[in-house]
Amino acid sequence: MSTGPDDGTRTIRAGHRTVRIRRPGKVLFPGTADTEEYTKGDLADYYRRVAPYLLPHLRGRPLMLERHPDGLDGPRFMQKNTPEHYPDWITRAEVPKEGGTVTHVVCDDTATLLHLADQACLTLHRWLSRTDRAGGLHHPDRLVFDLDPPGDDDFAAVREAARRLRELLDELGLPCAPMTTGSRGLHLVVPLSGRQNFDEVRRFAHEVAEFAEAAHPDRLTTAVRKAERGDRLYLDVQRNAYAQTAVAPYTVRALPGAPVATPLSWEQLDDPGLDARRWSLADAADQARTDPWAALPARGRPLGPARRRLADLRG
Repeated sequence: MSTGPDDGTRTIRAGHRTVRIRRPGKVLFPGTADTEEYTKGDLADYYRRVAPYLLPHLRGRPLMLERHPDGLDGPRFMQKNTPEHYPDWITRAEVPKEGGTVTHVVCDDTATLLHLADQACLTLHRWLSRTDRAGGLHHPDRLVFDLDPPGDDDFAAVREAARRLRELLDELGLPCAPMTTGSRGLHLVVPLSGRQNFDEVRRFAHEVAEFAEAAHPDRLTTAVRKAERGDRLYLDVQRNAYAQTAVAPYTVRALPGAPVATPLSWEQLDDPGLDARRWSLADAADQARTDPWAALPARGRPLGPARRRLADLRG
């Protein structure tokens, strides 16, 4: 690593590439009375440290990039199409859309992560399917339940809902793992075999959420309209659709203090000090080194047996 003497840049070696971080001292996360200040250089350092744990969750997946060129206090924009000026060594995925195509960034290596940090890309939103798997982008290998509490201070309800949903998924023979969102709630991530298409996966996710809602109607809801939820936790399955995205594990969120969406073990869910913003840019890499998802099977499960078990439970 070196700092440019005149131009205010840093160069970071990543594999066989050298990536330039321009204006590394630029503040992206202003400090407050309760939160630390973080610069673009801090963001690049974090993504370099966490790359061995983050990249397996990104490879082969089109990304939607949440960029804040002037930090949290400036404008935000969501970037799908890859700009022409991005280096040609960055992997791209051309995806059909109505009337044309979209060329997404695919982050396959540390150098790409660092380039995205230089572009003030704070949050990485990933597809739940991959370009390099059988069935391609139409067959997801991840299913995500988003546990969205009714308020910012309702993490106890999130903890309870996660346990209840895990019990149900265990009955269905589907291992799952929790992840703080870095915002308000948790994601439960279910690895899939990739045999079913998005329509099948989303339909199954809806059926699971509706079954959980019927079992606990006073605590859980699948109502999309906020006005209909009351004080119940929302089981959101809307991300399980073609071209939809979910925040990637270990990605930084564009919020004060730079909280990070962080995988955790089921034992950690019992920690009374846990909330959705427990880890930040300062310490999420240390959590990653503990391998909190070590118990999660490397190979995803097909949905066929789970659908039959769910049908039996529904009578």
